[in-house]
Amino acid sequence: MTEAFVPTFIHSFFIALGVLLGGSLIGGLAAFLTGQPPLTEIYRLANSLRIWAIVAAIGGTFDAVYSFERGLMEGETDSLVKQIFLILSAFGGAQTGALLINWLTQEHIS
Repeated sequence: MTEAFVPTFIHSFFIALGVLLGGSLIGGLAAFLTGQPPLTEIYRLANSLRIWAIVAAIGGTFDAVYSFERGLMEGETDSLVKQIFLILSAFGGAQTGALLINWLTQEHIS
């Protein structure tokens, strides 16, 4: 990691948030243009894009796996702990985006 930890931590959160919100809202626009119910599609997309938002936020899976390997095999626990916090930050961003979409669409209320 060449960047400082705190900016990377914040970037991870907002990248996951942006991927989830952007993908869901643009997908909802596409649903509107094709005659499908847009709010239902936005809700469905938000639920299916969570894992992809996390993967995009941490920069792909190979960097995370390499950091875990280095932390476990070479004893660099600081790298391991930083990677865990970055993944948790991405989880938080994806969860925040999904919560905002749930509030926006109200699809979970029956």
